[in-house]
Amino acid sequence: MSKLLYFFVLGSISAFGNGPIIGYIGGVIGIKVPQDAIRASFNQTNQLIFNNTALIPLPLDLENQSYFLSVEAKSGSQQIPFLVKTKNYPEQRITIKNQKYVEPSTSDLERIRNEQRAMKNAYGQVSATPTNLRPFLQPIDGTITSLFGFRRILNGLPRNPHSGLDIAAPLGTKIKAPAPGNVILTGDFFFNGNTILIDHGGGLITMVCHLDKIYVETSEELSRGTVIGTVGSTGRATGPHLHWSVSLQGHRIDPQSFMETINSK
Repeated sequence: MSKLLYFFVLGSISAFGNGPIIGYIGGVIGIKVPQDAIRASFNQTNQLIFNNTALIPLPLDLENQSYFLSVEAKSGSQQIPFLVKTKNYPEQRITIKNQKYVEPSTSDLERIRNEQRAMKNAYGQVSATPTNLRPFLQPIDGTITSLFGFRRILNGLPRNPHSGLDIAAPLGTKIKAPAPGNVILTGDFFFNGNTILIDHGGGLITMVCHLDKIYVETSEELSRGTVIGTVGSTGRATGPHLHWSVSLQGHRIDPQSFMETINSK
């Protein structure tokens, strides 16, 4: 009987062998590729390969159906099928005291658009493939108050699904870089407050928001565990907490799913 190796993550399930490879929308799926793989492509985009595993983001707008990972290796090319299934994310109702963060003014909207363009450009960066991603750490310890994908209702108005993980912690708690990388963007943004974006390589970008203090500068090289700032409640925040986003190939995915997948042995 052939052996079948499973690893389970929050948002995806992978199976290597003769069984199915299944992932859930919003998560990330890891698919083993040959050791001599040159590239792995999904939706005409090259994917990050780490430890002989292609890490594929499954964004919230992906359809529930079968797909193929195209793998090019020195030993030959192959198409690896996998199935993406829907996931039901709960609704979360939040009351924001300052209504401007729910219905911004015309001048605020212009600022928001400029900030969104800057973040989109940062999320689109694909630098050299990283070799030192493990262990991939949660930036702070604390109480998780909002999971990725929650369907948010702000002051009774529907808004986009939650694009990261919210972790409540005392004001001033030190925030650490989850893995080596380079700071590619910092600033005080309308919704996000004091923000840092880190390029970890290969299309993997992380973002931390609502900081009280920022300790790093753009282009600064970081080691795993470098203290980059402190927890605050700047921007659209109901109290001191960290919003942590993980982006892979320009798609926001569940940080818990990514940690479980990348740290699996």
